[in-house]
Order: sequence, then structure tokens, then C-alpha cells
Amino acid sequence: MSLPAPLTGVIPPVCTPLDPDGEVDVASLLRLVDHLVAAGVDGLFLLGTTSEAAFLTDGQRRRVVEAVTGHLGGQLPVLAGAIDMTTPRVLEHIASVTAAGADAVVVISPFYARLGPAETARHFRLAAAASPVPVLAYDLPSAIPTKLSADLVVQLASDGVLAGLKDSSGDLAGFRDVVTGTRHLPGFSALTGSELLVDAALALGGHGAVPGLANVDPDGYVRLDRLCRAGRREEARAVQERLCALYGLVHAGAGRVGAGSSALGAFKAALHLRGVIACPATAEPQVPLSPAEVAEVRRHLVEAGLL
Repeated sequence: MSLPAPLTGVIPPVCTPLDPDGEVDVASLLRLVDHLVAAGVDGLFLLGTTSEAAFLTDGQRRRVVEAVTGHLGGQLPVLAGAIDMTTPRVLEHIASVTAAGADAVVVISPFYARLGPAETARHFRLAAAASPVPVLAYDLPSAIPTKLSADLVVQLASDGVLAGLKDSSGDLAGFRDVVTGTRHLPGFSALTGSELLVDAALALGGHGAVPGLANVDPDGYVRLDRLCRAGRREEARAVQERLCALYGLVHAGAGRVGAGSSALGAFKAALHLRGVIACPATAEPQVPLSPAEVAEVRRHLVEAGLL
């Protein structure tokens, strides 16, 4: 299907279930998709950070997109990450995921090489020129040496290069600058990637959210989005605060394993505990959560009324 302009609502970055051998568990992936669709989400984002895209082979990435787009049959817009270190590799991913049925691609700035704003702008322009579908930028300063500036995003959007932004920086002032700077572009989508700031981002004029925790509690994020749009601020605040408490599960492994292993392991443990996926395995070399850490995830789910 064509991408709505602007894209609004809740667009979960979908976890990639794996089997014990590290292969994509397609049956669990499609159960997860059905779990999200049943909650009323507005789109799906495949092959992002929460999807463990950086750990997947090219073949696994394509298999994920083909499985989900084939299963949905155009029911919802599907965004797919084209994430890699350099422009030539990103262009290869764009060709692969769009051939597999993605309705839009999400592109991150080049990394590893030491590049500046001029090279970053050229990277996005080349991606847009090569892509048969809209391109959204992905701002992830926790993994990329430099943050995408609001000025650069606004310029690229004004030039028709970018159809939107997924901002995972948590920088509300910068997010406001993007929203304000693109207000004259009715088709541009400003999306927050922060689980903790959805109500604030929407209040600033953002169009939607791409929260990893929505894998675990999609109903909660859909309710939050709808309350915000209805102007029911106190109810929205209460839902956001409940989700902030639930988000504490990502720290289950903190101090023993890296932040990524802890967060992604917690999301998958929660999905396994809720009966959505068959196996909570994360991609190598991430370290699995211990039984005690999984018990901590369970505690958060029980307190949130999800078990």
C-alpha cells in the first residue's frame, strides 16, 4: 500500500523472533504481527534497532520483510530499515526490502567513517534518488557519532528528500524544531522513538510514535495515542506514566550485560512470557537474561496487568 502522508499513530518497531539456532522464527514473527494488528496499531517498522537488524544477515532481513508483507497483504503500511555503515550498502538494502514489499524505507546516517553534515546530506539524497518508495531518516545518536540536526532534516524535507523522521534521541527541543520547521510540509511525518515521551512529543505537534515497548503492550500505546488525539490529557498522562513504569523491565540485566542485551532480552522475554513468541533468544553475541532477570521482567508484567 502507499504510505499515508503524513504517517500518524503507533508504528511499533517489530522484534525479530529467533529460534534457538539463531534463525528467524517466521511462525512467531507472524503471531507477533497479529498481536500488534489486533491492538489497532497504525503501521509496522521492520529491521530497526528493536528488530536487531544490525545482527541479521542480508538473507534474514529480506525474509522478515517478505514474511510480514505477504502476511499483511496491504492491511497496514510496512516500513523497513535500510541500515548499514555506508551508502553503497544502504542502497543494496533499499533495493532488497522494497523488492520484498516495503512501503517505505528508514535510513540512518553513515557510521564508522568520520563524515560530516555535507556527506550525511549527500547520503540521504542518494538514498532518496535510488528508492522507489518514501525515505524516512532515523536519528539515533546513541549509535551514530553525530545527531541529525533539525536544520538538516528540515532542509532535506523541504527538498523532497525525506518523507519523515524517526527521532530516537529523546531531545524534545530538537524534535520541536523539526516539527516547527516542517509545518509547511503537510505530508511530512515527525515520529518519536521514545517510549517515555510519547505524550509530550504529540503535544508538541508530532505525528506518532515508534516505541519498542509497544511490542509488549501495544494496547497501552494505542490507547495513549488515541487519548492524546482526543485532548484527554490527564487520562493520557496516567497511561504514559503506567508505560514508563513498565519500561523499567529493560533494566532487568543492567550491570551484568550491555544495555542492548538487557533491553532486547527483556522485550523478548516479555513476549515469551505472554505467549506471543516461542523462544526469547536474542542474536549473537548478545548475552541472554538469567532466570532471575526474567523473573524481574515477569514482575513488571504482573504489575502492569499484562500477566
